[in-house]
Amino acid sequence: MTSPGESGTSIQRPAKRRRAATIVDVARMAGVSQATASRALNGSARKVKQENVARVLEAAQQLNYVPNASAQSTRRGDRSTIALIISEVTDPYFSWIAEGVIERAELEGMHVTVSVTKREASRELELIRLFRSQRSRAIIIAGSPRGSGEVASEIRAELEAYEADGGRAVDISESGMPFDAVELGNRRGARALAQSLLGLGYLRFAVIAGPDERGAAEDRVLGFREGLAAADIELAPSQVLRGAFSWEGGHTVASEMNASLIEQTEVVFAVNDMMALGALAALRSRGVAVPADVALAGYDDVAPLRDTVPALTSVRIPLKQVGAQAVELGLSERGARTAVRSVESSVQLRASTPARH
Repeated sequence: MTSPGESGTSIQRPAKRRRAATIVDVARMAGVSQATASRALNGSARKVKQENVARVLEAAQQLNYVPNASAQSTRRGDRSTIALIISEVTDPYFSWIAEGVIERAELEGMHVTVSVTKREASRELELIRLFRSQRSRAIIIAGSPRGSGEVASEIRAELEAYEADGGRAVDISESGMPFDAVELGNRRGARALAQSLLGLGYLRFAVIAGPDERGAAEDRVLGFREGLAAADIELAPSQVLRGAFSWEGGHTVASEMNASLIEQTEVVFAVNDMMALGALAALRSRGVAVPADVALAGYDDVAPLRDTVPALTSVRIPLKQVGAQAVELGLSERGARTAVRSVESSVQLRASTPARH
């Protein structure tokens, strides 16, 4: 449409501009959710039905949809940061995993943000929500409790939403969550420890266990039971004593351990080294000598704790390697299936469990 100008010439009026199509428009035309449309257009490895991908691509073409680079940048967030969630900062087990994560991340030019749950599932959920909002490149969860019921479901939902947005979740545990994981073989390691102790001539056992909930601690109890069962030895409920998964937990359990049970027991297995050290201190304070009166074994074989007196029998996990593998998973291309990497543990027999024959 034209109109005369002051000089008698015609002036071309700009045509009315059409609003640029958005991802919402594409999703509506394709008849899918916005999240599905986003995954289809971004090439996410999370499963999208092929027919949905075809509909989304056709809708995008018809609408002349062009992705908003600024919005994509916001969605990507800080691509140079890995979030690491651990249970305790003072526990050498987590410190060595963290060191492995940090060293491997530095080789990739990445930074690591470390946060602590204090073994509270609600705190873990809070941290996952925080790192999801910050859109870190990957979230690595090491040994935190999943909890049960509503909290566990919320944790899973948050991580699934985070991955749908392009993030990567890596689980250092055997929680059964549907995310890439580094598997520690806790049941295998504890089973091997039980068999090694049987080979040394031990026949009467007690276990200082963690809380009765799914996780590494309970897997170690199950594996130890399996190892003893191969020799037709069964642990009675009174022989499995539960406490916090920490030095304080081991100390409390050993302090309250029935004197007659100590007298009947040949070796005490504590399901991590920190609990074993707490138990060692408590037994000494009660006048019980290790290993003269009762032998003692732990799990994890954390390097700084190997120089105890007596030297502690334990199951060695290559913890720095665990951390490094978690980073590699978090930075790798997502596969169509969940990726699981395993590390090999090994029994380390030392002076706290001398041979009985």
